[in-house]
Amino acid sequence: MNNFTVEAIDLTRLYGGREAVSNVSFTLSKGQVLGFLGPNGAGKSTTMKMLTGNLAPSNGSVKICGIDMIESPKEAKALIGYLPEMRPLYKELTVDEYLTIAARLHRVSAGQIKKAVEVAKERCGLGHMSKRLIENLSNGYQQRVGIAQAIIHNPMVVILDEPTVGLDPIQIRDIRALIREVGRERSVIISTHILPEVEMVCDHVQIIDKGKLVFNGSIEVLKKQRIGNKLLIGMHNPPTVDEMLKVAGVVEAESLPGNLMRIRFADDAAPAEAIVQAAVNKGWGLHQIAPDQTSLEDVFVQLTYQEQADQAPFVSESVAA
Repeated sequence: MNNFTVEAIDLTRLYGGREAVSNVSFTLSKGQVLGFLGPNGAGKSTTMKMLTGNLAPSNGSVKICGIDMIESPKEAKALIGYLPEMRPLYKELTVDEYLTIAARLHRVSAGQIKKAVEVAKERCGLGHMSKRLIENLSNGYQQRVGIAQAIIHNPMVVILDEPTVGLDPIQIRDIRALIREVGRERSVIISTHILPEVEMVCDHVQIIDKGKLVFNGSIEVLKKQRIGNKLLIGMHNPPTVDEMLKVAGVVEAESLPGNLMRIRFADDAAPAEAIVQAAVNKGWGLHQIAPDQTSLEDVFVQLTYQEQADQAPFVSESVAA
């Protein structure tokens, strides 16, 4: 018996004969935060709806803590807390009134409702907002109320669809901190198209494009993919490209403005020391040498590049590590 809180197996959803999601598979364990990343229209929200039982897959299955979503939907859904992109808030209610209704809908026992509401408010920083009407709260606090309803019944799995969309920078920081805290005790899935959010909050990443997974691995694997085999070198008297290519291990060199040069080296090479030695011997005036990181945006574009999407190989942790 495994300890997976979420098992998605070959999830596929057809719309009019077109695959909006195609054979998406992954597992999640307690204490993990999974970032589900992709451009708008990639299939993120469709996948979230299938995971939560709000949309039946055309093929494949979902298990929550070993319970099949199709065979036992009530039991499986009871273990999930869900915040869709459009927050399900009754804005004419106070925070306490709304969370009390949410607790009842989630079948929290009558004797435990008051405690569940207080715990959810405390976790989400809403204690001083108890009697406020939801419609009078800021966007960030309304999002906190949405997360509070998702965790009020102490679910094993929390699924948040675009949890920081439309928030200001301070609100985004607070919501990310809340997600990290929730993720310590539960399994969390966040769907987003905001690249820095994944690196700051998640420990595992999946990137979806055109309904297909194009990356599946830990955040460390994604970071390694960013670094690659490149160095950025600054010199007062830079050599020609041909001269730099003579340094052992250097396979490509590109002159850049500002007396900079970007080089790429072979997988089994470490040419930094040889470059420093050559710079000293030949008077290049070396003043900078550092890894040249690819931006998250560039990695994202490379993985979801439209013309290559159908041909690009699936990148998993087992092959990327």
